[in-house]
Amino acid sequence: MKSALVFALLVAAASATIYFQDTFSDGEEWTKRWVTSKIKEADGSAGQLKLSAGKFYADPEDDKGLQTSQDARFYLYSAAFPEFSNKDKKLILQYQIKQEQNIDCGGGYLKLLPADAMDDQTKFSPDTKYNIMFGPDICGTSTRKTHVIFGKNGVNHLVKKDIRCEGDDVSHLYTLIVNPDNTYEVKIDNVKVQSGNLEDDFDMVPPKKIKDPAASKPADWVDSPDMDDPEDKKPEGYDDIPARIPDPNAKKPDDWDDETDGEWEPPTIDNPEYKGPWHPKRIPNPAYKGPWVHPEIDNPDYKSDPTLYVFPSFKYIAIEIWQVKSGSIYDNILLTDSEEEAAEWAKKWEARKGPEKAMKDKLEAEQREKEEAERKAAEQATAATPAPEEPKEAEKEEL
Repeated sequence: MKSALVFALLVAAASATIYFQDTFSDGEEWTKRWVTSKIKEADGSAGQLKLSAGKFYADPEDDKGLQTSQDARFYLYSAAFPEFSNKDKKLILQYQIKQEQNIDCGGGYLKLLPADAMDDQTKFSPDTKYNIMFGPDICGTSTRKTHVIFGKNGVNHLVKKDIRCEGDDVSHLYTLIVNPDNTYEVKIDNVKVQSGNLEDDFDMVPPKKIKDPAASKPADWVDSPDMDDPEDKKPEGYDDIPARIPDPNAKKPDDWDDETDGEWEPPTIDNPEYKGPWHPKRIPNPAYKGPWVHPEIDNPDYKSDPTLYVFPSFKYIAIEIWQVKSGSIYDNILLTDSEEEAAEWAKKWEARKGPEKAMKDKLEAEQREKEEAERKAAEQATAATPAPEEPKEAEKEEL
C-alpha cells in the first residue's frame, strides 16, 4: 500500500506542468526575463522595479523580489513564456507580495495575457487586453479587495463576490485556482477565502432568469405598511402657536432713546410651546400587501457554457499597477496546473513568515528605544540649560 501511494505521488509530480516560475534568486538576471514598458516614459510617470528583500526578511538573499521603488508611479513590466491553453486543465496562479510601505493606495496584482495582446512588450500599457487579473488592490478604507477579473470577448468581468485582502506590511501568499469544471477558488496565506462557480459569480453569460417584461405592479397594490390615522384630528388653535416669542427676560437698555433708536423690541427666542408642523399619527395599514416582487421567467437568451474557464492562449505574465506610496515586493511567482506544486511553493512562504515577522518586531523595538533615548536626551538638554540671570538692581535703575 505504501509503495502504491509513493508511486501515485511520483506520477502526479511527473504530470505537473510549470508554465512560468520566478524566485528572483539569480540576481540581476531578472532584467533579461522581464521587459520594461516604455509607454509611460514620455510623461515621467514610469516607475522602476528593483531587486530587494526589503527592510526585514528571513534571508537577505533568498527573500529578494521585485520591489516598487518610486512613489506615485506606474509600474509596467511583462515576462513571456511558451504559449499554452488551459483547456481541460487546472490553472493556478500563485505569488507572494509584501506591502512593506503599509500601502495606502495602489495595486499589488498580476495579469495573465494572451499571445495576441501585444507584439512588442515595450508597448505594454494599462489598456492592453488580458485574460486574468488577480491580486490585492487597496485605496484608503473604501477599496480593500482581492481582484479576480476575467477578460472575455473584449469585456473585463469582475467577480461579484467581495474578496478581502491583507493590508499589513508583511509577506502574504495569494493563490487563484481555476478548475476545468467552471469553478474557482481564492486562497490567501494558504487558506480558502472565497470560491464559487464562474457562471454564477461572473457576468460572462446572460442570467438564467429575467424579470417578466409582461408583468407590472398592479395599480391597487399597497406597499406602505403604515398610514395616517383618519381619526386623528389637528388640535384647535394648533397653527396659532408661533415658532418664536419675545424673550420675557429681555429688558430695554437704559440708554435706549426711542426718538433716535426707534421703538425698542425685545429679541425673540424659540417658543417652548411650539411643536412644529402637525402630522396625524401613523397606524398599521390594513390594506398592506407587502413589497411587490417582480415575477421572473426563464431567460430565452441564456445558454450554459461549460468552457467559461478556458482561455485559448496564455503567453505573458505582467505587473501593471499604480502606487501612491512605493515599497511592494513581488516574489516566488508560479503559474502551473498542479495544486501539489503550488503547495510545495507555499512552503517558501511558510518558512519565511515567522523569521520575517521576528526581524520586523526587533527593528520596530529598536526604533522605539532610539526615539525614547532621543526624547530623554532632549529633555535633559533643556533641563541643563541655565535660565537667563535677572538684572541687578543697579542695572535695573540704569534701564
